[in-house]
Amino acid sequence: MQIRCFLLAVALAACGTASAQSLPRPAEFYFDEDASATRAVVAVSATGDAAVEQLLKAIERDPRAAAETAQLAHIAMAGGRPELGRELYARALRLLGTSDGLYRPVMWNYGWDLYRTGDHAAALDSWRTLLLSRNVTAQWMPQTLALVLWTLDRQDEAVQWYAAAVRTEPRQWRSSEAFASLLPTWTAEERATLAEVQAAWAENPPSW
Repeated sequence: MQIRCFLLAVALAACGTASAQSLPRPAEFYFDEDASATRAVVAVSATGDAAVEQLLKAIERDPRAAAETAQLAHIAMAGGRPELGRELYARALRLLGTSDGLYRPVMWNYGWDLYRTGDHAAALDSWRTLLLSRNVTAQWMPQTLALVLWTLDRQDEAVQWYAAAVRTEPRQWRSSEAFASLLPTWTAEERATLAEVQAAWAENPPSW
């Protein structure tokens, strides 16, 4: 109970619901690794209640502890407290400038947490921010954007983005057979959704 009360105390007011916006046309290739973005934000290595307690103590000592706040946000969203998670993510992002080394991984992880709590439009908005914030054609973009666009019933756009993955690495993405090894952090359901996009691409591959 104490932990829950403190979580609510440190959280900010809920941010407004993000809305899906238009995306630029996919680039021809996506070779950039963008490894600084596609990583978990881990300030403490503990798990479960021990992690929560350590993170709360760190935030109590330093209210500007952005990494700790972001990790706590992820725990909240994964634990079935999406509104609290949103508030904590908003707090973390307000502590970070777009040039901060933590900005991209926090925004990338926020997108996944939004997607996995069912707010697909907000997930797209989060990833769109990363797409537009820097001139990076990152390897994660085509398949991730294809996934969320398909989920939002924007199938034509999803296929266009999936086509960019195929152009970049045709031996990897022409079929869905290697999805488990290519996308080890995705859930089986997410990989199955992307397989639907792949099937639509295979039926009518768009030209670039």
